[in-house]
Amino acid sequence: MRRIGQVNRSLMPWFLAAALFAGAITVVTPKTAAQAPNEASKEPPPESPVRLFIALDGAPAMGDAKAQVAIVEFADYQCPYCIRHATQVLPSLVSDYVNTGKVRYFFKDLPVEFVHSQAFKEAEAARCAGEQGKYWEMHDRLFLANQPPGVVNELPAYALALNLDLARFQQCLDVGSSAARIRKDIQDAKQYRVQGTPTFFVGMLDSQGSGMHAVTMLYGAQAYPVFKKTLDQMLLPAPAAQGER
Repeated sequence: MRRIGQVNRSLMPWFLAAALFAGAITVVTPKTAAQAPNEASKEPPPESPVRLFIALDGAPAMGDAKAQVAIVEFADYQCPYCIRHATQVLPSLVSDYVNTGKVRYFFKDLPVEFVHSQAFKEAEAARCAGEQGKYWEMHDRLFLANQPPGVVNELPAYALALNLDLARFQQCLDVGSSAARIRKDIQDAKQYRVQGTPTFFVGMLDSQGSGMHAVTMLYGAQAYPVFKKTLDQMLLPAPAAQGER
């Protein structure tokens, strides 16, 4: 998982080595040379209980609108651990939980711009594709693209491959139609104290489906069994009231 913030460039080799050792997160919080050892010790555990309400208005979603359990992912299209999740874990979550109507899956953008200079524009590309009903198709294509150095230059080709109206897609990118929503996701991540990508919140949707009462946070690129355990616990039937049969 990658943590978010401004990293001292002289620390970058150590920083990347630490991230690779952790094997799960891209950091997103600020660090200085003096703070680095202490900050590393303050990273949250891979799974922890939380109590917060996450607003979901405008967030891309897939799954049955009637589902009560939801996952909210905060991610960056160029984060290697987000790519790992998208390619190795998400397909199983979709087939086992989303497509079966058990879970609704939401995505919030958290581009780590100081490390991934093209991630914000990729997030915009997915949103622009979403305006034509192809958000998740672009989401998948971006994560499967192996992130060439000039990935932004490839976005029109991706749009054509998805049979999008290229002129409309390009105009959306050029005027930054989705930029404000992405910036709002970044602010939400700060409010919820997200420290890196990917971060996942699991909880129960409100009655309108416009927000989620999160009860668990999963920090980093967790393996499928971790999600399965958390989701299966959430999906257990509520215990019957005393005296009911």
